[in-house]
Amino acid sequence: MLSLATLLADPALELRVLVPGRPGALTDEVVWVHITELPDPSPYLRGRELVLSNGLWLDGTDPADFVAGVVRAGAAGVGFGLRVQRTSTPQALVDACRSAELPLVEIAIDVPFTAVTRAAAAIYTEDRQDALVGMVRRGNALAAAISHGAGASGVLDILRRDHDLPLAVVDRMGRLLAAAGGRLDDGELRTAADALARRPTPLEVDLGPRGPAALFPVGAVGEADAALLCLRPAAALDRAERDALDQAARFLSLEVARQQTVQAIEQRFAGELLDMILSGAQRAAEVPARLRAFGVDPEAPLAVCAVAFRRHSGPARSGAAGSAAAEADDDPPTLPGVAEAVTDFFLAESLPAVVAGGSTDVVAVLPWRGPAHGLGAVARRLAEAVARRFPGQRPVVGLSDTVASAAQLRQPLVQSREACRVLRDRHGGADEATFAELGTYRLLLALQETEQLQAFADSVLGPMRAHDRKRGGELEATLRAFLGHDGQWAATAAAMYVHVNTLRNRLNRISELTGRDVGRTADRVDLFLALEADAVSSG
Repeated sequence: MLSLATLLADPALELRVLVPGRPGALTDEVVWVHITELPDPSPYLRGRELVLSNGLWLDGTDPADFVAGVVRAGAAGVGFGLRVQRTSTPQALVDACRSAELPLVEIAIDVPFTAVTRAAAAIYTEDRQDALVGMVRRGNALAAAISHGAGASGVLDILRRDHDLPLAVVDRMGRLLAAAGGRLDDGELRTAADALARRPTPLEVDLGPRGPAALFPVGAVGEADAALLCLRPAAALDRAERDALDQAARFLSLEVARQQTVQAIEQRFAGELLDMILSGAQRAAEVPARLRAFGVDPEAPLAVCAVAFRRHSGPARSGAAGSAAAEADDDPPTLPGVAEAVTDFFLAESLPAVVAGGSTDVVAVLPWRGPAHGLGAVARRLAEAVARRFPGQRPVVGLSDTVASAAQLRQPLVQSREACRVLRDRHGGADEATFAELGTYRLLLALQETEQLQAFADSVLGPMRAHDRKRGGELEATLRAFLGHDGQWAATAAAMYVHVNTLRNRLNRISELTGRDVGRTADRVDLFLALEADAVSSG
């Protein structure tokens, strides 16, 4: 590094320290040398430059004023060049530098300023060459670490060989991917994830009591998938440290991209497994092999759990609008990262599981040989873990009964998802439950064969749906809205943006086509259960 100390160490320059300045000033970085004879060079100086002068300004300028201008510009020090006409450094200049704690060195008569400039250029060039060689060496080591599967932790280990910095890698879901020399708590991880969500991504994030941390984005251009955090303020890092951190962040981008690809493949395979299970006998033979691929023994007792978030509190809802028969837009979508949070939980619990993200829930199939209450305890811990990852949300977990093998997984899968739907729509009570514990009409529907449910739904809803298809009508949407608003005429008409008379005409037409009078409780139950049966049999 170019500094006054490195210039003083060159015997050819014959430099002599007259004023050492404040402690450490001689070893601080010097960015370059600046030759001037101006009485006030401050407008033309950059910070940390070494000012070289023969003192031609001394006849008309007080040395204290000259030094004040140099200090004001943030210069690294003054080099006073002797000449035949002035064979010693003026005492007034020495006194002014000492008073300002500004380093002052004396340059011999025989040493031209160009010699100092050439020496500075040589030191600078050598530093840059060393930096480039170091970057190439570190780049080779980082590439080898990534290619050999060392992961994010391997990248941090290589980085810390050159720079003893506290480091952490956090993804945009608030997961700690790696740490070296310092770890983050849940609140700090969430703060880092929130910073990654900002546009543009900040260069520093305040971690609270720990203080600010420098942030180096990791990921694709325009969107950061993760961040390399140096748990020190950005201003405390020198150029070599910043260059090394930037380089490491680029290699981490490769590792994060690899992890995302693996996760995407696993999620696709897991989703296909759910399709296999729901297909029943058609694809039952494929299920065991897919379970084994995820480390789950298909011959072991198996259980299924489904995770979603409880609806935010609002006006109480019941009927078809709060059920599986509601329109798709009524079901809140699964938030990004929930599948990853569930996967991380089972990894931490050392439980093999197949985790698949659906449009409105996340499902996990896992082996379970313990008692039923033990599975309930796992579900409670799962809900707590997901809640920590998603502050402000209230996760619910629907559980199935345990079955003897993979051949019986279809019913547990349906049961757990239905239990999850019920819990999600309720405004209170437990956050985890088995389907049988919920005491809902869905339990009765689940006991029926799919073909029977579809036949019942078609017999009730078929004529109405045929009418809608033929005439582009909205009878089914009107029925859903009417049941969803508990049979309230005014509320239903407002929701459908129609006059009450129009609503009355539509409901009369529904009664004619289905043979069920929406004004009678028994008939209304038939219509409601038909919508529910259709939803269950459809998947």
